[in-house]
Amino acid sequence: MVIRRSKKAVAETTPSTAKAKPPKKALTADIEPDKKPLTDKQNAARKNGMAERAAEQLKAYFPEVPTEHLWIRQKNKGFGTIPRTLPIVMEVIDNLSKGQPAGHAYFALWCRAPDGPLVVVQNPLAFAAEAGFSGERAVDTWRRRMKRLKELGFIKTKKGVTGEFHYILLMNPNIVIELMKQ
Repeated sequence: MVIRRSKKAVAETTPSTAKAKPPKKALTADIEPDKKPLTDKQNAARKNGMAERAAEQLKAYFPEVPTEHLWIRQKNKGFGTIPRTLPIVMEVIDNLSKGQPAGHAYFALWCRAPDGPLVVVQNPLAFAAEAGFSGERAVDTWRRRMKRLKELGFIKTKKGVTGEFHYILLMNPNIVIELMKQ
């Protein structure tokens, strides 16, 4: 005669030698206002899990591509961490600055931010070119876009040797847009 017990009954009567795992939390808890934010430890574990999964998928789907042909942020210089919402933010900026779209100028600033919110402009012509402006008026056009970004609250600035936009502080664009809605 075979006696069958449910998994629940087995779990209740069998002593566990392993630590009980806490229930999984929603991945969006760190961005949803009604849920408790993730701790630094939880965010690190989540990030490591995502990186491991991405590495496995890279090996599985693109095994023929040599790693030296890929942009690996930890190995290559010239990187930046940008908000995932940046394309939407760029659209909002362009819609709020009709006739003088500043979304690309904002994107170029984020590309220059080395994992921090402060950008120092040593060469305004280089920033103008990266934002897509060329010709004799490139720097003037770029400065007008910077003024618009400042008016909208996406950046704060301090004067320096290259002018009004030498030091640029990038504000959290999600918060800026949320404040605009209020």
